[in-house]
Amino acid sequence: MSDVDLTGRRALVTGGSRGIGRAVAERLAAAGAHVAVNFLRRRDAADEVAAAIRASGSEALLVRGNVAEPDQVERVVGEVVEAWGGVDIVVSNAATGVLRPAIELSRKHLGVTMDTNAFAVVELARHAAAHMGEGGRIVAMTSIGGTRAIPDYGAVGASKAALEALVRQLAAELGGRGITANVISAGVVETEALDHFPRRDAILAESRRRTPSGRLVTPDEVADVALFLCSPLARAITGQTIVVDNGYSTIA
Repeated sequence: MSDVDLTGRRALVTGGSRGIGRAVAERLAAAGAHVAVNFLRRRDAADEVAAAIRASGSEALLVRGNVAEPDQVERVVGEVVEAWGGVDIVVSNAATGVLRPAIELSRKHLGVTMDTNAFAVVELARHAAAHMGEGGRIVAMTSIGGTRAIPDYGAVGASKAALEALVRQLAAELGGRGITANVISAGVVETEALDHFPRRDAILAESRRRTPSGRLVTPDEVADVALFLCSPLARAITGQTIVVDNGYSTIA
């Protein structure tokens, strides 16, 4: 059980069928929120999340859609609003990216990555904010690659840097309406997404070495911070990037 009470709040989590997105969806539901889980391909995984949400006593809604496509973002938000009469929380978590040296990236590689990882948050905010009241929350997921060079991470890193800048702008523009916008920058988290990295084992080993405790951040720990940012406790925090890396970034 959570000490944070989000009973009656209506949340949309993009990329919510696995990894960090799933952990966030389930954590918000455990706090009492109705949670709409956006997914693209894995209906079976989305069904599992929906079952977990309902088992916690909250309402679940599954919404398929590609957040890289503006018209689909509008439809996804529209389905949530139609079902529940509005939306109070948006967690922009869906991500993709081409992993190769920057000098080998094409405009197409960059475009697809930017559309999903960065520009989607603007479309989500555009359509959701119209149905948000005082206390609305927008939270986006970035990574340490948004502020430093990581091998083969040029496209994703650029998209994450753009995401952080866009969220700061959204915070400034929506603050007068009582809506906050923040970013969570997670360290290396061992999820399915990491399986696509060509240097996966080396990344994990180096991350553990650089982390003071010697262990990686878990999806549940990232979800704890998301829950806080979505709660009334974080009403004075906006336009910020909150680093959740177990101290990784403190070690040279």
